Amino acid sequence: MTENTPENALTESAPQFLNLNDNRRLAYHRHQAGAARGTKPGVVFMGGFRSDMTGSKATHFEQLCREMGTDYLRFDYTGHGDSSGEFADGSIGEWSQDAIDALDHLTTGPQILIGSSMGGWIMLNVAVARPDRLHALVGIAAAPDFTEELMWASMTAQDRETLMRDGRIEQPNDYSDEPYLITKKLIEEGRDHRRLTQALPITCPIRLIHGIRDTDVPYGLSERLAHHLDSDDVELILIKNGDHRLSDAHPLTLTSQVIQTLLAGS
Repeated sequence: MTENTPENALTESAPQFLNLNDNRRLAYHRHQAGAARGTKPGVVFMGGFRSDMTGSKATHFEQLCREMGTDYLRFDYTGHGDSSGEFADGSIGEWSQDAIDALDHLTTGPQILIGSSMGGWIMLNVAVARPDRLHALVGIAAAPDFTEELMWASMTAQDRETLMRDGRIEQPNDYSDEPYLITKKLIEEGRDHRRLTQALPITCPIRLIHGIRDTDVPYGLSERLAHHLDSDDVELILIKNGDHRLSDAHPLTLTSQVIQTLLAGS
């Protein structure tokens, strides 16, 4: 579910850091629209599992927001990218708190939350925690409950036994030579944040974009999510040839059009 692609339209500068009272240090890049700031919603990008804020989607949408005169924020969860902490110590709840703190401290007014892969789950957790800050949600191959629905469900009995005994296992990673590290904490704590087991009290406009050829997160997860949302303004957009990353020209253009339409409706 890692989905970084290093191609950037932006010249990357050094990140800024949000220092929090519990010694977390979140790295971020923020574009503030100057005189136009506050006249339209901002946009916050939430990345995927083991991804960071330098990926092609994160930087592509920043370029879009710069051109549109819209505030934009991208950041690294703890244990990811340039933020503090170790990946192995992280969990869905902790990464969701990172996102809530980034929203609270680094943005003002209503926001469009974009969640890619695991970021789609984080996006939902933030939306439930901060309903008054929402303008719209955009899920890109959203992966709510993936620790249970995809990781735990696909493990062999031996894998589960090893995980429970040793507290961690490693699995092959299609996107890197470095294997996926899955911890017992990630699986067990993830169960406290499941979203596909209940109605979700989110009422803002929601767009779910998913590739039919996604072999990492089946598009059926987005279909199920659509049924759990209270909002009547939910659209599911399937891309026939789309894979999990959705970082090629066509899905990026389509997602950009979705964001532009949501901003135009503000």
